[in-house]
Amino acid sequence: MEEPNEAQDNRELYALLNLSAEASDEEIRRAYRQWAQAYHPDKYQAPHMKDIATENFQRICEAYEILSDPNKRQIYDIYGMEGLTSGLELGPKLNGAEEVKAELERLKRMKEREKMAAHFRSSGTILANMSLPHCLDGDGLFRGMAMTSEIQSQLSKRNAVTVGGNLAVNGSEGGGAATAVFRHRLSEVSSVEFVASAGLRALIGVQTTRNLSSHSAATMGIAMSLRDGSLNLSNLWTRQLSETASGHIELTLGPQSSIAVGWQKKDQRRSASGEVKFGTGSFETAVHYTHRFSPKSLGCIVGRVGSSSLEIEVGGGRKLSKFSSVRWLYIIGIQGISWKFELYRGGQKLIIPILLTRHLNPVFATGAFVVPASLYFVLKKLFIKPYYLRRNKQKALGEEEKTSSQVKEARAAAEKAQKLQQNVANRKRNRQLETGGLVIMKALYGNQIILNNLKSSSETSFESTSEVIDVTIPLNFLVNDSGQLKLHEGVKKSGIMGFYDPCPGRPKELYVEYVYAGNQYKVWVGDYEELQIPQGSHRI
Repeated sequence: MEEPNEAQDNRELYALLNLSAEASDEEIRRAYRQWAQAYHPDKYQAPHMKDIATENFQRICEAYEILSDPNKRQIYDIYGMEGLTSGLELGPKLNGAEEVKAELERLKRMKEREKMAAHFRSSGTILANMSLPHCLDGDGLFRGMAMTSEIQSQLSKRNAVTVGGNLAVNGSEGGGAATAVFRHRLSEVSSVEFVASAGLRALIGVQTTRNLSSHSAATMGIAMSLRDGSLNLSNLWTRQLSETASGHIELTLGPQSSIAVGWQKKDQRRSASGEVKFGTGSFETAVHYTHRFSPKSLGCIVGRVGSSSLEIEVGGGRKLSKFSSVRWLYIIGIQGISWKFELYRGGQKLIIPILLTRHLNPVFATGAFVVPASLYFVLKKLFIKPYYLRRNKQKALGEEEKTSSQVKEARAAAEKAQKLQQNVANRKRNRQLETGGLVIMKALYGNQIILNNLKSSSETSFESTSEVIDVTIPLNFLVNDSGQLKLHEGVKKSGIMGFYDPCPGRPKELYVEYVYAGNQYKVWVGDYEELQIPQGSHRI
């Protein structure tokens, strides 16, 4: 089903007049005359019906006033009703069409700048190495620090540039480097990158990537060091092994030649990867496994074995908010016993490794893992989880009250509109029955999951629920004299007169049962999909 976007949300007025967003001026005038006549207050004698008609007639007139004015319509299509009520309407601030056009162009340029700003992505990492043994020896807690920063910008659909740099300090020594990468997409299946770096690793290089098939790709590159003139050649082949698994082979030729073979597997609950790498005089094997216990928490274990390393990492992480998460890792290996704290915020990372001891004492190693893990679970049970439960409950109650009030108002307006539509809908229904035309027998609109259950059932009975509404009357009202009904694509159906949104924020669907020429039909359509009946494909 098509996902709604910002432009589609600004089409409620089109739904009110049952028009497409591309409707011509003549179609808008014709729809206005039709609906203004149907909802005109003078047609009703009863005071309460006259009041209802007046309310809906004003909605029709407001929709026509906006859509029939080219400037207002353009503003509405881009910014919705908010754009018309926030300084863009014709009034004391904007006294003429030319001023409206100028203001609209200014806002368009502002929106383009916002769009360009969204194409800039920044990321960075701060690494602070700490050591308790050094601190106890009087050499200070910090062993060194490193910082990296990177900005990516999408210049166009085919071109992108990345600029970054890094600084590192270890004791009395330090250094840094700056890197620039220009990426150009040659075609749908290939791209090329140019790399330049200055500083400790000054080099220039180029690499190209090409999709060999729908499941495999290859990357080849060459780089030259500006310090000693040495060349480094690299080749990387990747292949999709299944829907959730892939593998790669990487070959590097140069001062530090190596070959690596690896694989990755990832699904919703778990991910795993492994790599074996052989170099000139060295080798390394690494295995990584992560398991997601919930959308907000995970656990991981990492093992590394090599010519200069032997260690195991065990830890977990938790999502604090939409953009923030934290991790804690326990590391034990030939270098000693360490903790590592990681904080992620957007594209920024703060990593703090803390060396606890260089000696592998079994008692200390057990305590270094059990004590913080136990402390976390106690805090989680007594404080963290109750806090989040209270906060989420309060937030849900607030949202529920707000949504309930909005739904209640919309339901009242829809019920009033259906009262006005009742007589006309009945007349149209009786006329179509006499001629064997189109008659809507049942129409339901609302929660997609609930309505989808009807597809898997041979029964057409439906149990009443607040998340599904009956819209049989509005659809019979919209059937034209030729015995046809059309709801336009890209226009949200809750905006149609007599409809409303019974479950805001959830996917919705429209289910229709109808008869035509003595035959029975039924159809399901998404909230933004076109509906045109009768259709032979809908026949039962």
